Amino acid sequence: MAERTHQPGSKSEMAARIRQLLETEGEAVHAHSSAMSARQAQTYAETDDIETLRADARSIKEDAIDRLPELLETVRDAVEANGGTVYVADDAADANAYVSDVVAERSDSATGEQPSVVKSKSMTTEEIDLNEALETNGTDVYETDLGEWVLQVADDTPSHIVGPAMHISQPEIAELFTERFDPDEPFETAEELTQFARDYLGERIREADVGITGANFVVAETGTMALVTNEGNARKCAVTPDTHVAIAGVEKLIPSVRDLEPFVDLIAKSATGQSISQYVTMLTPPTASPTLDFDAPDQPLAGANADANTSAGTEPDREFHLVLLDNGRMDMREDDLLRETLYCIRCGACSNSCSNFQAVGGHAFGGETYSGGIATGWEAGVHGQESAAEFNDLCTGCSQCVNACPVKIDIPWINTVVRDRINREGNGESYDFLVDGLTPDAETGGLDLGKRFFGNIDTVAKLGSTTAPVSNWLAQTGPARRVLESTLGIDQRRDLPSFQRETLVDWFENRGGVATSRRRAERAASEASETAIDREAVLYPDVYTNHVDTDRGKAAVRTLEALGVPVSVPDLPESGRAPLSQGMIATADRQASRLYGAVVEDLDAGRDLVVIEPSDLAAFHREYERLLPNRSFERLRDNSYEVCHYVYGLLEHGADPDALATADGGTDEQAVSIAYHSHCQQRTLGLEAPTTALLERCGYDPRTSSVECCGMAGSFGYKQEYYELSMDVGDRLAQEFETAATVVASGTSCGDQLETLLERDVPHPIELLAPTR
Repeated sequence: MAERTHQPGSKSEMAARIRQLLETEGEAVHAHSSAMSARQAQTYAETDDIETLRADARSIKEDAIDRLPELLETVRDAVEANGGTVYVADDAADANAYVSDVVAERSDSATGEQPSVVKSKSMTTEEIDLNEALETNGTDVYETDLGEWVLQVADDTPSHIVGPAMHISQPEIAELFTERFDPDEPFETAEELTQFARDYLGERIREADVGITGANFVVAETGTMALVTNEGNARKCAVTPDTHVAIAGVEKLIPSVRDLEPFVDLIAKSATGQSISQYVTMLTPPTASPTLDFDAPDQPLAGANADANTSAGTEPDREFHLVLLDNGRMDMREDDLLRETLYCIRCGACSNSCSNFQAVGGHAFGGETYSGGIATGWEAGVHGQESAAEFNDLCTGCSQCVNACPVKIDIPWINTVVRDRINREGNGESYDFLVDGLTPDAETGGLDLGKRFFGNIDTVAKLGSTTAPVSNWLAQTGPARRVLESTLGIDQRRDLPSFQRETLVDWFENRGGVATSRRRAERAASEASETAIDREAVLYPDVYTNHVDTDRGKAAVRTLEALGVPVSVPDLPESGRAPLSQGMIATADRQASRLYGAVVEDLDAGRDLVVIEPSDLAAFHREYERLLPNRSFERLRDNSYEVCHYVYGLLEHGADPDALATADGGTDEQAVSIAYHSHCQQRTLGLEAPTTALLERCGYDPRTSSVECCGMAGSFGYKQEYYELSMDVGDRLAQEFETAATVVASGTSCGDQLETLLERDVPHPIELLAPTR
């Protein structure tokens, strides 16, 4: 079985680790996590008030974290008034010492017999290694969640926040249990395994001296805990033993019972795609929640006939301890850039929605305790940046997790922030002498050379175009590829882009510039039978469009002109998306300011900024909120458009659709079938549908992909340690599209990845629609 410890440090070791997990755990993890992601998407779509629920939940968490010191005092008063004890633990050692003392008090001094402990699933106890601490003292500890118990028997670690054993197949579990428990007949079916686990763990629960649970939420005003499960084991661990210890991070506090509603509704929808969990248990301990006396099953349930001196629902002989764990959380609360992590409700939706996680699971995409997209914030906060550094680069910033997160945490930004901090802590050898004067970034000298290279890809592209075609020939030679791999980590198996000698900006100027474009647009408008369009557009020449795939840029220019919109293609700065992907926030901040300064006059003149590459538009619409003054961000966001969305809007407002190229032989009755893959950030911005509608309007029948990501994700797929993971993710997409006669893709990475896997051209949708004349 795989064990998640500190991951290997070198690129080759990381590549080997990923290769092993792809082969041993990838299939099982993908089957479970992708299914949960699909169910979540369907459940969200079927919930009319889902956005209201998400907004309410986020608002409550924001308020709770803001008021956390006050809520700690409130919950202490409430629990103590009920007869329980609250202990706020500074760190893992403090929490373990307190719980160990509570458990030790249950030992039999006469016989020396050690108490036994049953536990329900709790990531917080995983975080502090509670089992190890108790077992060191001679205490028997039994996990009662089926997945956690499988891992305990296997001496393995969780690979997912919600489905800890999803990386182990049912036949493997059957083999494990047969070997460990030696039944009369080998285990075979899931039903046999479940029945055995129920009987075995049920006996452990009945005999236990102490029950330990986590808590999904803790209500400060009443001391009430909410336990949300699908197995019912948590409530048994809480009420069957005489002593109950609940361990939760301080961030689990919410102000009042009425604040529970959106969370109870959202957590199952987000975690597994269920409309509601099987069990939602509310406990206000020390509880007299009716518990069965197993020695006298016919007797009335405890608490049913409480006397006048006993509060309703109270058992004076029961003991309850609420351990609230800090372990770095209060420092995270004071950190404006990590604070959002504390809004997390541990549903695992970010993991399920992530293509990279689906391929390798939490044993690669995880640190000491936590896994998936949100793990970077948790690991940096509670274990330190060294733990987060081991897997942080597996987040490619696709933003799928933002739409999946029930409290709308900007997980990619947290990953970017931590990546930036890791960069600045780096003690690696500086290569400044290689790039001095070539890479005008604002980063520290010790930044990894590969990250500096990709973060300044605009400078590299300018040099490539200036020296093309020699640069293209040189980059394909064996010695050059070996140097690129050894110094920059660019895998030798990855096809490299070919730079164009004539950039898009050069082509546009050589063609006659704005004056020519205006004449063409005016001529098209005069010939059109539809309403004239009074718009002007600035086409943003992103690095790839300007220096590599100039054809998609030329197609965009011709399309807009044909619809009566004059175009300019100025030489604009790189958007900052490239340095952001490498965690180079200072460089991205400077690029954002440069870009805004370069287009502000066009915005003042009422011109639209039209963008071909979705990741650049995502920067304008999302990341720039962190990089620009609010008014500047809003102006740029509100006046920038993805090219196919823009064209669709023009048609909707009266532009002549006959100006566009249509599918050969395509009619309303018999459209031409094509396969269309939408860039991940185009999807998260809600822009897949307009492109699909536009293609349909032009006589195509687009079949969209169900795969979340192409796997290339910009620089990610070029890097040696991630090449095989990138291709594994991409292969799932290629299998969907391999029979399609025509495949189009809206993103740079998507097109490159599909061209490699399908071994044919994969144009941008705008290239199908542009008039040929």
